[in-house]
Amino acid sequence: MKAKYLMGIVMLMAVLGLTSCDSFLDITPTGKVIAKTGKEYRAMLTYEYKNFPEDRGLATLRSDETTLNPGDIKSNDYDSYFDIWTWNDLSPQSTTATFGWRRYYHAIYIANYILENKANITEATTDEINQLVGEAYMMRAYCHFLLVNLYAKPYTHCNPATTRGIPLSLIADVNAVLSCSSVEQVYQQVIDDIKEAKNYLNVETWNEGYNYRFNKISANAFLARVYLYKGDWQDALTEAKEVIEKHGDLEDLNASKASSPVNYKSVENIVALEQVMTSSYAGIGYINKDLLDKYRSGDRRKSLYYKAKTASWYTLTKFGGNNSIDGYHRCSFRSAEAYLIAAEAAAELASDNATAEDENLTEARTYLKTLMEKRYVSARYNTYAAELDNMNKEQLLQAIYDERECELAFEGHRWFDLRRTTQPKMSRTYKDKTYDLEEKDSRYTLRFPTEAIEANPGIENWEN
Repeated sequence: MKAKYLMGIVMLMAVLGLTSCDSFLDITPTGKVIAKTGKEYRAMLTYEYKNFPEDRGLATLRSDETTLNPGDIKSNDYDSYFDIWTWNDLSPQSTTATFGWRRYYHAIYIANYILENKANITEATTDEINQLVGEAYMMRAYCHFLLVNLYAKPYTHCNPATTRGIPLSLIADVNAVLSCSSVEQVYQQVIDDIKEAKNYLNVETWNEGYNYRFNKISANAFLARVYLYKGDWQDALTEAKEVIEKHGDLEDLNASKASSPVNYKSVENIVALEQVMTSSYAGIGYINKDLLDKYRSGDRRKSLYYKAKTASWYTLTKFGGNNSIDGYHRCSFRSAEAYLIAAEAAAELASDNATAEDENLTEARTYLKTLMEKRYVSARYNTYAAELDNMNKEQLLQAIYDERECELAFEGHRWFDLRRTTQPKMSRTYKDKTYDLEEKDSRYTLRFPTEAIEANPGIENWEN
């Protein structure tokens, strides 16, 4: 498979002039030349940050978080998103929004270009070059990770060693012939890249306005998520604990002026890269009633994340861009996720017949309670925390899943969580027509883009 057909990359290095960055990711193109200096290489990567796909939000429309009201959906929204919402991957309208396959591989190409030319970068300190190289490894890893979780079967629902993954792109060569790697090989490359990034990253946290960039803590946060998706509970717990130790602050929603945990200025934010739910995605429907019902009495998140339009319909306020509720909502990694990963991983490490007093379950409850204390009014928290103390493994895991669904709602996690866990049947109705996604349906995995298939006839073939 020729990379030039797969990625559609134009062999041209863009040099972008960086402005004062008063606004988030405020950059302006100034010319096009071959990069030489640290500033020029930095600008290349900043361009990829700025144009990073919002596919986690688009995938959210496939999950069980949103419902559509025929009376309210706009014609352009219908044309762009309805086929995604109904899992119609075989014959979508030509106007249907597309996932960012080509955009991911373009970002990977730039990352590879930086890695291959790191010894040639001029007018930059060693620390500046190392940080840039570390970010390039993280960018390559993050793109491959999202691609394999969109376009391949989940690690926990296949034989990863023999199941087709996605093409790994590890060299900056538009004429290279690429082929698909196994799911296991892709995950291993992602892990290897993150670990290599750790050798170069030297910025613990970025100042406001620059925190869209990967940093040292993000490597631990990313590894925790990767291991969670693999079902590697011990490593997931280890990395999540590292995040909590280094960056364990949580927004206290009981405070008088509570800030949204997904605001790019939030104390929880580790990497504020993706909008996830853009204003376009957020505006096409309402919050699914089953999700709203998960928020129990005293949960501060319900009024912070959603706005009641009628007695029965709520709309989303937790979306990206400069919204009127709480400024910029951008978040790719934050500390609350680390607490939830630690809780789930610790609980999974307990034996199936473990009693409530099991030390793994006790540890899991500790992480969950720490998060819940910041989300519920005190009286309700005390009641709910006491309930956790008597739960066995199965019951506690369900409580963790419920908290994860409520906490991370509309942040691009739910579709991937459904894929890696039960892959349940989902049904939705629009204008008296019912659309079904069956349990463990093949549509839990996206098809390769038509343009990639047409240009590369063997891309879907997999022989191990």
